[in-house]
Amino acid sequence: MRFLSNNITKTLIHLLFWVLFVFISLFVFSNYYWTENPFLQYFFILASIVYFNNGILLPFFIKKKYYFLYVILISAIAFLGTQAYCNFFAQCGCSIMKCLSDYLWQTLVPIVFFSFIWMLFSYLEKEEEVREIKEKNNEMELQFLKSQINPHVLFNNLNTIYSFALEDPKKVPEMILMLSDNLKHVLYESNTTLVSLQKELDYITNYIAFQKIRTENIKEIIFLKNIDSTNYHIAPLLLISLIENAFKHSASKSTITIKIHSENGALTLDATNKIAAHTSKNIGTPIGLANLKKRLNLLYKDKHALVIAETENYSVQLKLQLT
Repeated sequence: MRFLSNNITKTLIHLLFWVLFVFISLFVFSNYYWTENPFLQYFFILASIVYFNNGILLPFFIKKKYYFLYVILISAIAFLGTQAYCNFFAQCGCSIMKCLSDYLWQTLVPIVFFSFIWMLFSYLEKEEEVREIKEKNNEMELQFLKSQINPHVLFNNLNTIYSFALEDPKKVPEMILMLSDNLKHVLYESNTTLVSLQKELDYITNYIAFQKIRTENIKEIIFLKNIDSTNYHIAPLLLISLIENAFKHSASKSTITIKIHSENGALTLDATNKIAAHTSKNIGTPIGLANLKKRLNLLYKDKHALVIAETENYSVQLKLQLT
């Protein structure tokens, strides 16, 4: 559609210019008559020069970066075209300088104007190509990052269900149902750029409920939500990395606090947990925190703030400007 729109715009510009150019040449600058000054006969040669320049000369010389040679060649063509108009078509008997001063503009103006139009649209088309390539690369990178998240979440959940199947099989059916709901969100509802914030929160709530069963009598989990509107949208699976880290790297017999708050289009996630003794200083894993930072830079550039504080407790605050 954009390509078609550009072609229509260029066609309209060309038609408008030629109509104005012929009108000015015949009726404004001179008292020419059709028989005394056969401008329209030269017009077709002039148009041929213009489109030969746009179709062959400009693409070749610009690509090769032979700018000086191009200027010399197009100047020579303009000079010869003006002389042909003076001596062959108009037959004015002018000197070379008189011919150039009176008629050069008729040859030079279309060449310069359409050269500028060619370069302008070439620049715009290249910018569009670069933009499309960047969008495709971003889309591919986002798909790759999401493909890393999905099996990561599934792997952790399956490990948990396996453990309960051995230790407390009565809770397994409920956990499988929770996992089924989460997989539905991961596989079917998160294959878009944005999802409803409410759906994402339902997924997180379900995940935390799953973790409460898993860590019962081991950790205390505090989960608070305060959402001022259900009309927001967010990139899918964006918050889960921070929440997973809070569980994965928390100490036994400790408290995990997760707060999600939204107000006037701004969402804040706070996650705090006590660091396990065996946990290394670099808590964020390549699949977790590094993945999240890449997605934030791609999707929320200049619209997010991620603050990580690591002391006795590990706390993360993420602020997003939602849509």
